[in-house]
Amino acid sequence: MAVYPYSMPRTPDKSRGALSNRTGRFESLAVEAIDDGWGIADEELPPVQTTVQPEPPASVITRNHSPDIPFDQSINPFRGCEHGCVYCASGDTAILMGDGTQKPLAEISVGDEIYGTIKKGFYRRFVRTQVLAHWRTHKPAWRIRLADDAELIASGDHRFLTERGWKYVSKGAGRGQRPYLTCNNTLMGFGAVASFIKPDRCGDYRRGYLCGLIRGDGSIGTYRQARPGRADSEIHHFRLALVDFDALERASAYLSGFEISVRRFLFQAETAVRSRMEAIHTRAKASVAAIRGLIKWPDRADGNWARGFVGGMFDAEGSFSDGTIRIANTDFKMIIMLRECLRIYGFDSIVETQRPNAPRPVHCVRVRGGLRENLRFMRAFDPSIARKRNIEGAAVKSAASLEIVEIEPLRKSRDLFDITTGTGDFIANGVISHNCYARPSHQYMNLSAGLDFETRLFYKKDAATRLREELNRRSYRCSPINLGANTDPYQPLERRLGITRSILEVLAESHHPVTIVTKGALVVRDIDVLARLAAEQLVKVFVSVTTLDDELKRRMEPRAASPRARLAAIGRLAEAGIPSGVMFAPVVPAINDHELESVLEAAAAAGANTAGYVLLRLPGEVKEIFFEWLELHFPDRAQRVRNRIRELRGGRDYDPRFGHRMRGQGAWAELLRSRFEASCRRHGLGSHRSAPLASALFRPPSQSPDQMELW
Repeated sequence: MAVYPYSMPRTPDKSRGALSNRTGRFESLAVEAIDDGWGIADEELPPVQTTVQPEPPASVITRNHSPDIPFDQSINPFRGCEHGCVYCASGDTAILMGDGTQKPLAEISVGDEIYGTIKKGFYRRFVRTQVLAHWRTHKPAWRIRLADDAELIASGDHRFLTERGWKYVSKGAGRGQRPYLTCNNTLMGFGAVASFIKPDRCGDYRRGYLCGLIRGDGSIGTYRQARPGRADSEIHHFRLALVDFDALERASAYLSGFEISVRRFLFQAETAVRSRMEAIHTRAKASVAAIRGLIKWPDRADGNWARGFVGGMFDAEGSFSDGTIRIANTDFKMIIMLRECLRIYGFDSIVETQRPNAPRPVHCVRVRGGLRENLRFMRAFDPSIARKRNIEGAAVKSAASLEIVEIEPLRKSRDLFDITTGTGDFIANGVISHNCYARPSHQYMNLSAGLDFETRLFYKKDAATRLREELNRRSYRCSPINLGANTDPYQPLERRLGITRSILEVLAESHHPVTIVTKGALVVRDIDVLARLAAEQLVKVFVSVTTLDDELKRRMEPRAASPRARLAAIGRLAEAGIPSGVMFAPVVPAINDHELESVLEAAAAAGANTAGYVLLRLPGEVKEIFFEWLELHFPDRAQRVRNRIRELRGGRDYDPRFGHRMRGQGAWAELLRSRFEASCRRHGLGSHRSAPLASALFRPPSQSPDQMELW
């Protein structure tokens, strides 16, 4: 049994926000809160001490492409906050997309549909999810080689799911022990899947596809029609009717490429018991003869013709359900050809015949080998019908050899990438890879998103030096950098360490645009640097004001500056000519939402010229921490708050989709937006996304702060 400090809710500490350390959703050990009899019910535990340690950064700038935030670069001087890690993999790592195809990690875009996993019942299962952000960084890399000869390249801080839970790639430099990969571990997933060149423009593939599709589900023929009093006429006929329009459109395009014209029409209207069907057809003698020529049996079935034939047969008569690919037909010659084409590409299959004594028995070819072979099938033969490529709900289990046989550090740092997804993970080279984003980021250090986030702090050692190096790279392209995207750059620790100020000095030297979000009044300390940036339209500062009620502030943000101090900071920034705004964030329904108008009015009076707001977000473990806090401080309205949150999140506690996660949805969200916009108009406050900062003035800083210029 593992025992963790403060895993049980403790007597509330007025100087802390969280009550306990919640177990991470990806931890391999489950933590159960129990009373072992040694404590005394009314005994007050000692206060939780804050510890601080350096975290040498391999890269300072983090990049993303999320449409929900108005910047694509950020720097977080601290991990954790008194008032949270970049997991990265090689850009050519193959990511499993929502349609069953693969795409390199470097080419993934925000909004792409990919596969992640969720725990359901006894198994972790594949589900479709969306990419919420795309990140890039430059840091040391490691190579992991598996028993099936697959390779993975990732940073030492990246985590993969093993048979013993989530583990880091490397041991780490800190004194504390964190779980890391060894050659005794087995990764979870289905393993690397062979890639194939897409055969769309290959004539042999198109012939094979049309042969499989039309012979499998089409109708073609020539017959004589008797005409009384006149000579009999010869009727030529081709028709292909399908429920799935993907295959119909591909067939039309392929026929057009062979200069065969067909007409598309409604074959069957949708009813309560029948699906809509559309069809293509022609009665032109030359066209029907040309189609016959295209679908005739080849002298030898191999290469791309075989790939096309299997793809066409699967679109016509195939299914993928219960984790199994099946293709059925009554023509045994088709079955023989199908199995031969599967054999050419190394697939194991068997034939199952239903009612063998029937006049026309149905023969079914079943492909064996599990999910890995199913995905290889889709990539080898490239069927067109999207719904048949769906692996959602399939359990994460495989006979693939995913044992780690070698882990080695690479000599050079390299550009690595990461994505943020709705499930918190994704499938990379056939294995399950982790990602995450403030309080949840503390779990990358194997720490809790609860009290650990507030008391186990890390700072980026030599951040200014690393920033100089990154800004001097030839590949660097200037765009505004945000300070405070994940944790507050002006938390109490900054007063002693001065990391944020050192970063600002480098940015000012290089005439680099920067935006800041903080709830710390300490920002006024750096007015001298900020004023230099403001003179060239290079800075915006947003002060987060959650409430004007001192008592509510003490409950929500026990160690942050008072509302009065924050408003005073806005005033001093404005007096110095520094563009300043207010962020009303987070908006918590039934707790502080009623203060929206009064906060904006007070901020405008203090000198703010822009404003924004963000609805309460509860990703991952933050949900349990918030609800624990809510039950303690507002038991009378806890259920009301929960209900409102679920109303805003489509019936869930959190909706990670971009476009929804920051503002919510539904009538209450629209009302909040209308109130915000009306108040902004009343007090002359602009949007926090307006008036872009200047980027044309950027020039790389000196390599060293002591280096003198020649001219």
